[in-house]
Amino acid sequence: MGGGICLGWRIVVNNLKLTDKKWKAFFIGGKKGIFSILATKSGIDKNKLKIEENGTTPYITRSDIDNGINLFVPDGQLPKYQKNNGNAITIGLDTQTVFYQKNSFWTGQNIQILQSENLNYWVAMFVIPLLTIQMKKFSWGSTGATLGRLNRTKIMLPTSGDGQPDWQFMEAFIKQKEEKKIAELTDYYGSRALSLMLQTANLKGIEWKNFEVNKLFSFESKPSKGLNHLEKCSEGGINYVGATNRNNGVVEYVVNDDRLTYRGNAIAFIRNGEGAMGYSIYKAEDFIATQDISVGYNENLNKYNGLFISTVADRIRGKYNFGYKRNQHRLNKEKLCLPVNSEGQPDWQFMEGFMRQIEQDKIQTVLKYYNHMKNNKIIGGGGVNLDPL
Repeated sequence: MGGGICLGWRIVVNNLKLTDKKWKAFFIGGKKGIFSILATKSGIDKNKLKIEENGTTPYITRSDIDNGINLFVPDGQLPKYQKNNGNAITIGLDTQTVFYQKNSFWTGQNIQILQSENLNYWVAMFVIPLLTIQMKKFSWGSTGATLGRLNRTKIMLPTSGDGQPDWQFMEAFIKQKEEKKIAELTDYYGSRALSLMLQTANLKGIEWKNFEVNKLFSFESKPSKGLNHLEKCSEGGINYVGATNRNNGVVEYVVNDDRLTYRGNAIAFIRNGEGAMGYSIYKAEDFIATQDISVGYNENLNKYNGLFISTVADRIRGKYNFGYKRNQHRLNKEKLCLPVNSEGQPDWQFMEGFMRQIEQDKIQTVLKYYNHMKNNKIIGGGGVNLDPL
């Protein structure tokens, strides 16, 4: 059997394989379950949160992005609410989203919390994909992942000699995957290049400053029509941008109408819409938009610094809800913290260069992986030169 030498929780890894282990089905919760499933301690409604700019504790919702984190809030909430302990797995009711929470957190009422003395980051990274598969059987509302249904649900796990979950193997397997990935990156970039990349990604040594949105962008306003009042087309149409951050805001392609069309190279700020209010999207191409979008322009804007700014702007979204919507006045007064040049103005060139570097790093990684697959005849070639740029 492959694997390594077990020294308590410290494992010397050789070459762990999933096929080396016997697997068995275990209940997720309940008396015989591998986890204690708890209702949230906090259960604090988002509208009752005390919100400050420098909040440090994550507020977890049923969102399927950003590890479920909707915003960061201060610890000084109302006394009747308590934070949930970290080192836990959260499952969102209705959405069935599954995430690992390393640190303590606040949450609303629609979150189930899984805890175990055997849980840590690496074990969670092993278990979460298996949990996610089982969560697909649940859906919204009456068929959601309630406590009772979770207790009756089983997942397959590798076992140790006594037939119990082999937590040590799970941890060691994920650590092995991490070590291999780091080795690949180090080999590809070289240790100096990797170090430089990590330092750049941390944005060390950069001066930052707050800028109001209306000082950064000029806004244009066009007539708008609902999607039902426009002619849809499958080819040759123009983007119709709705109140969603998915698919870069595109919900349909429609026949162009110059009266309704916004020029591309703009930031689309989403002012309304369930799950998307407060997000921002960079749009390179011309588009038609719903009335819930504000479109901002700046002569220095391009694809790269636009992606940088929209990412920064998304961090503000947590303060908005249906009782406190992102109207144009509030949008104008939003403050974006951006890197500045020696004159104290937004450093458009740095933002562009930073995003270009990230793009290049991703391209290089993908090309290396694709070449590996091609050279090992896992996929067929196509006569295309796939050497790194």
